[in-house]
Amino acid sequence: MKAAMIGVTEDIRDIRGPKVEPETWIVTGIVAAAIVIAVCAYFVKRQRRGGTGIRQSTLLESTLERLEETKPLMQPATAREFGSAASEVIRTYIEKRFSVVATQRTTEEFLQALLQGSNETLARHRPLLAEFLQKCDFVKFAGASLEASDMESLFQSARAFVLETSET
Repeated sequence: MKAAMIGVTEDIRDIRGPKVEPETWIVTGIVAAAIVIAVCAYFVKRQRRGGTGIRQSTLLESTLERLEETKPLMQPATAREFGSAASEVIRTYIEKRFSVVATQRTTEEFLQALLQGSNETLARHRPLLAEFLQKCDFVKFAGASLEASDMESLFQSARAFVLETSET
């Protein structure tokens, strides 16, 4: 009987823990995380190269767009706001386009710097700029009101200046 028992005990194995098989949700989670990491790495790499896929507007386009945004102010009641906005658009354009300080100077300081500067393009447009900026200052600081036709003329002269001096 002992011999029979030895054969039986060798034949019977001890209890083992459950077999571990990867659950499907774990595998799915790992694959999803890998995809997210790959997509993030792609966008980080692309952004570092400077290409976001979204076309940046040019200085000309953004300036003309900002000028267009001043059109609703072309009313006698909002002439002061129009003069300020139009002057700011042109001064900002000049700074970005010609690397000249324009927004931190008075009109007289700016025009005087044009005479002393070496920028021929700006010097060529000095009379137009002088008239435009002085009219804007007159409206802004003297509180003068302009007719709609005068504001349209200011708007068109600003637009013409930007178009003539742009780097296209």
